[in-house]
Amino acid sequence: MTLDTVQTVPLKQWRDGSIRIRNSRLLIDMVIGLHRQGAYPEEIFEAFPSVSYTVADIYAVIAYYLTHKSELDKYLATRKHESERIWKEIEADPDQRAGREDLRDRINALRAKREAENS
Repeated sequence: MTLDTVQTVPLKQWRDGSIRIRNSRLLIDMVIGLHRQGAYPEEIFEAFPSVSYTVADIYAVIAYYLTHKSELDKYLATRKHESERIWKEIEADPDQRAGREDLRDRINALRAKREAENS
C-alpha cells in the first residue's frame, strides 16, 4: 500500500476575488464563520446542502483554514471591511432609501390586509 499524503483542497478563487467551495456559490467566509461559531462540518453541510461538494470537502476547507489561519484571517477581515463599506454606500443612496421605504409601506399594507381578513 502506498500512502497518499497530498490532498487537493476543494477551493476555487473566482474572478471577483471571492473564495468558494469547488464550483459552488458557497463562500469560504460562510464555512469559516459557522466553524468559528462552533458548528460541525455536518451541520454546515446541512445548512448549505449541495451536490457540488461533500461533508469531507467541508472538513478539508476547515483543515486548510486551520493551517493557513493568518492568511485567511486577513482575507476574511478584508472581505468584512469591503462588505461594510458597500453596505454604507447602499444605505446612503437616496434611491435605495426610497426603495426600502416603498417596500416597507407595501409590506405593512399587506400585513394590515391579512389582519383585516383574519378578524
